[in-house]
Amino acid sequence: MLASAELAGSSHFISFIIIIDVVIPKKQHVGQGRKVSPNTDPKIWTYAPDLQPEPFLRLQRKMWIFLPFLVCSWLGLAQDIEDASVRVRGTSIIAETDDNFICATLDWWPPDKCNYGNCPWGEASVLNLDLNHPLLANAMKAFGNLRIRIGGTLQDQVVYDVGGLEYPCLPFQKEDGGLFGFSKGCLKMERWDELNQLFIKTGAIVTFGLNALHGRHQVSKGVWGGPWNYTNAYNFIKYTMTKGYKVDSWEFGNELSGSGVGARVNAQQYAEDLINLKSLLTQLYKDSFPQPLLLAPGGFFDQPWYTQLLHDSGPRIVDALTHHIYNLGAGVDPNLVSRILDPAHSDSFAKTFVNLQLVIQNSGPWASAWVGEAGGAYNSGGKLISDTFVNSFWYLDQLGMASMYNTKVYCRQTLIGGYYSLLNTSTFIPNPDYYSALLWHQLMGKGVLATKVMGSQYLRAYAHCSRGEAGITVLLINLSNTTTFSVSVENDMNLNLHFGGKFHKEGSIIHSLKKKFAWVGKLASNGSEQRYEYHLAPKDGYLRSQTMLLNGRPLELTDTGEIPSFEPILVNAFSKILIDPLSIAFITLPNFEAAAACS
Repeated sequence: MLASAELAGSSHFISFIIIIDVVIPKKQHVGQGRKVSPNTDPKIWTYAPDLQPEPFLRLQRKMWIFLPFLVCSWLGLAQDIEDASVRVRGTSIIAETDDNFICATLDWWPPDKCNYGNCPWGEASVLNLDLNHPLLANAMKAFGNLRIRIGGTLQDQVVYDVGGLEYPCLPFQKEDGGLFGFSKGCLKMERWDELNQLFIKTGAIVTFGLNALHGRHQVSKGVWGGPWNYTNAYNFIKYTMTKGYKVDSWEFGNELSGSGVGARVNAQQYAEDLINLKSLLTQLYKDSFPQPLLLAPGGFFDQPWYTQLLHDSGPRIVDALTHHIYNLGAGVDPNLVSRILDPAHSDSFAKTFVNLQLVIQNSGPWASAWVGEAGGAYNSGGKLISDTFVNSFWYLDQLGMASMYNTKVYCRQTLIGGYYSLLNTSTFIPNPDYYSALLWHQLMGKGVLATKVMGSQYLRAYAHCSRGEAGITVLLINLSNTTTFSVSVENDMNLNLHFGGKFHKEGSIIHSLKKKFAWVGKLASNGSEQRYEYHLAPKDGYLRSQTMLLNGRPLELTDTGEIPSFEPILVNAFSKILIDPLSIAFITLPNFEAAAACS
């Protein structure tokens, strides 16, 4: 037995490792958008005494007698250990995401987009991004079919070089008095062809945001009126169809709803324009199946405005309501990290999801909810915050919360560009949130299960049906900087369970079982009881590290620039889950009994 201690930030991290020559049944490991079955490793770190060969049983029993004492003795010196339970109801799902829930954006900002004296966009615009960079394609292909949303602040100033423009097709330029300080910009069809070659090569699912201000005029400060001129958009969509390019959904406008950002359009006019756009799409795609979705309005949620939009546009015009989330503050706000780690602040985000669902239920039950753009901190994100490990506390909690409220798609601002990008803007090397997104995509299925934490508010939990296999996967987030949580996952699916030929309500028998076991489930067909754990932590315990550790090992590109595979640790399913201070864990329970929900 080897014991080691490491000081990380304000907390001590203690690990006890048993290294025994054993043969462990193969496990389908997660990696690069597909399942990989590696050769059995003769030396594997595991807590699974029931699986050890006979010669080791007596020795290991002795280890298990003394190990809890050692853990308590060592850890008691460094940090608190607190019991907590996570109750998961396995009888039915409470919400469902799209198969391709994870989404990332490509934006229009040029290199001279600057905030607070920094210009973090570089060559990351839709118009100038290096589409042939091998790391870009590898990062996208790892998701299998990554959903990409093309849009952003300058979207409503983009014209398309097709059908005969009345002026030269030029990129965005700084312009005094221009909307957001920039001129109109132009998308050449040669560039659109190049973008689509990347999408085809990587299997991307594309959402394209259309210019919804074209043809309108400014009637007062920030207020735009008049009908939308759809001619340029019509020619662009027709060109796209002629070339055989697949666009999954067309989004109308960017941040023009409610009070707007820089510009706004009233809901009645917006609804009339959406009716015209839907008619246009129906005409162009009359021989296509399935037809692309129509999304709107791509702005900040304003309950009266969204309600009127659905009412005035009518049934089955808008397929999904998209809204944006920047709920941490400005990129230079000194309180960004404290907000990320504040559970009360995180809980306050739920109000938007709840109210949007109420609008849909009451005014547009044919529509679904999407997060069309979310960067946490606005104005390009927070330098050495949005691009570091600490941001994954916010990001993964957002994914979990949005899922609970039936959000179908969650688009992260950005895939590349700004400080909140999933890939480093200069090197294309993944930032920590990229790996968080990929782990979610590969482990969390679309069925969402009701989950309740019995314990500290600093422990947050979300549960989904596992992706592509039996059982469930639980996301655990520890926001405490001093407490290690010892967690049991309990199945609340059966209020009446069958034991010894009799039915028992939740009482002393079940209560004692729940206290004894990490979960109440059924024995696997091979008699094994294991779970798979993926623990995430920052390198050297530094929350603003740009290197994420998975089970203690850095997540880094391979020598050939490929995304690394994710190797779990195998753990006895009946032992408690230990989650260190300021860390995150995905826990897959393949034998968790949730067949009614996860069939």
